[in-house]
Amino acid sequence: MLMRRTKIVATLGPATDDPKILDQLIEAGVNIVRLNFSHGNYELHRKRAEIIKIRAQAHGKHVGILVDLQGPKIRISKFKEGKIYLEDNARFTLDVNLPENEGDETQVGVDYKALADDVSSGDTLLLDDGRITLWVEEVSGSKINCRVVIGGYLLNNKGINRQGGGLSAKALTDKDRRDIQHAADLQADYLAISFPRSATDVHEARELFQAAGGKGGVVAKIERAEALEQLEEIIHASAAVMVARGDLGVEIGDAALPPVQKNIIHLARELNRVVITATQMMESMITNPIPTRAEVSDVANAVLDGTDAVMLSAETASGSYPVKAVAAMDRICRETEKQRQITASNHRINTRFRKVDEGIAMAAMYLANHFDVKAIAALTESGATPLWMSRISSGIPIYALSPHAETRRRVTLYRGVYPISFYPSPIGCGAVNCAATDSEAINELQRRGAVHEGDWVIITQGDLAGVQGSTNTMRVIRVGDEPAFIPTT
Repeated sequence: MLMRRTKIVATLGPATDDPKILDQLIEAGVNIVRLNFSHGNYELHRKRAEIIKIRAQAHGKHVGILVDLQGPKIRISKFKEGKIYLEDNARFTLDVNLPENEGDETQVGVDYKALADDVSSGDTLLLDDGRITLWVEEVSGSKINCRVVIGGYLLNNKGINRQGGGLSAKALTDKDRRDIQHAADLQADYLAISFPRSATDVHEARELFQAAGGKGGVVAKIERAEALEQLEEIIHASAAVMVARGDLGVEIGDAALPPVQKNIIHLARELNRVVITATQMMESMITNPIPTRAEVSDVANAVLDGTDAVMLSAETASGSYPVKAVAAMDRICRETEKQRQITASNHRINTRFRKVDEGIAMAAMYLANHFDVKAIAALTESGATPLWMSRISSGIPIYALSPHAETRRRVTLYRGVYPISFYPSPIGCGAVNCAATDSEAINELQRRGAVHEGDWVIITQGDLAGVQGSTNTMRVIRVGDEPAFIPTT
């Protein structure tokens, strides 16, 4: 069976707390698990992180961990009866000073106290992911007096968006700052920040994460309209970006979302960053054992556009069919990846490279796409070389051979990259050591059934063992022709 190139992120939750379910998720093809810090407490997330590491090791696989911060709570408060029904054309008030549980058919409180300062007459507010639409007639002190444009049932604690964006809430709340420390304690491989507006938000999160001892990459969730105005800067500042289609779709409108998604994926790959496509990818599988045809097409289109990963949220966290959701996503990705355009690329064909290891990575991919190569073995310290390689569309598997567990977990998010535990000579690559390393690397690929006698393999490596960014060597070897290594005594 062909290896799936697109990676699958699955959110953990009550539906996955049974270790048997976790085992089935790993076997079904989960590459990264998401811990959603919007729900649960730190102790619960710690237990989930610990058990996924144990179960992944038991299966002989590498599974990364992504911690997703809650971000600012821009939500209504609560109703006396738990929910209300809003009639079209009725008047309704959002009052930032109303007590938490005093909402009724005429008014409700707001958790985000600056909302009255951020909106004005003529604005459109969207509640509950756009299901309720309010038009702001006037703002009077703490009260935002609105007319209902699209009504319906409204429940406690539903989110608020301003059409077109513009709410001033900071990306990192006090809770997020505490949770960043927790993410570092969990040794999270990725830290996702919610609602960043600029690269400054990303830099701040990274500084806090590193100060807390975190070594993972920062993921910027693109879900604010104003983030699109600084998209390139945000991508540059991030290790990865997430197309968070829920809030983003509400703010820019559903019709504008598909081309924006394509642009984010394209730009992220152009800038050598990882990209995740998320939100409602298989929403119907929360309660149904098979996806809709529209959901199948949605996942397939993201794969065709070049996304590194596709993400499941409530489908696995609280749904009735978490394992079937992962299996369905795996099946769709594999079938879509058979298409020719998935393996064709002219990415960076006219670009000058700034680093030696970057040039080696691009040279390896050019050769691999123009020669009968069966596999690429990238001996890596940080994962940078396989990341660059993965930006080139190709059907050739890239194996990231690394002695570092954090590197192996990090590359689980890279499209077409597969981590392998590998411990090369600590001396570096001299004539004898290169021969030894080549034999060991190829033996490892043969053991896994990745290559066979007579296959061509590309190996990339640095002369300086243990030094990040030192990759400066590319070797092309045919399996069976590599020199036998006889250790000295």
